[in-house]
Amino acid sequence: MRDFIARPEHGVVWISGASSGIGRALALKLAEEGYKVAVTARNHEKLVDLQAEAAGLSGSIIVLDGDVTNASDMEHTVAAIEYQHGTLAMAILNAGINVPIDGAHLNRDDFERSFAVNLSGVVNCLVPAVRHMRMKGQGQVAIVSSATAFAGLPTSAAYGATKAALINMAESLKFDLDKLGIRVQLITPGFVDTEATKSNQFPMPNLISAQVAADEIAAGLKSSAFEISFPKSFTFKLKLLRLLPYGLYFHAISRFTARNSTPVKTPPRTAAHPAE
Repeated sequence: MRDFIARPEHGVVWISGASSGIGRALALKLAEEGYKVAVTARNHEKLVDLQAEAAGLSGSIIVLDGDVTNASDMEHTVAAIEYQHGTLAMAILNAGINVPIDGAHLNRDDFERSFAVNLSGVVNCLVPAVRHMRMKGQGQVAIVSSATAFAGLPTSAAYGATKAALINMAESLKFDLDKLGIRVQLITPGFVDTEATKSNQFPMPNLISAQVAADEIAAGLKSSAFEISFPKSFTFKLKLLRLLPYGLYFHAISRFTARNSTPVKTPPRTAAHPAE
């Protein structure tokens, strides 16, 4: 069976967490390419602005408010797409938040909120999306993780943990979804210039714009690759670092982030990811 690649004629693309950041830029990119794009987020006003900006493009933007942490909301969102706007051809599960963690000031709420949005939020979208795609015998699902999931980084105890779980989830699901004609892909961006990354208290090499990230993702969605990883020069190095023995790994990351020479500052309790 050939891998399914969603084209505009196949139906609707759904992007969760599309009010800003990568999700917003990707929605505009795909609408420019002629896709009908359903966008979901909690901020209605930003979604309406996005829809207005897409006016005149060859595709279109459909606004569907919803909170990914609410499973019922996501069930209704997928149903609205299927019964009001067309077949769900592709789901890009992008919504997420970055809550910086200071090990000296641990807070259960920071972890629970991260898990609720970044991990359970993906599951809440994935379950109804796959169910509808299975009935059609085809579909495409892209799960947005992060290169920070490749290895533990300072302040990323919650964000990195959830994104690492998404990598395992995508890899595991591929075995079964392939048999159903549903193509699953994994997206692992490096550092992208968004509101979320502004809370990082260490150097961010190869920082790219949300527009560049959207271009990379849009191209990757049309390729045969399982993983859409960029910028490759950075993500490849991070994967190599993870192969080091722990003693060398912790030393290298500490030097890279200047963690040993910089006093620990308590980061903001919650820093919303632009895709929320």
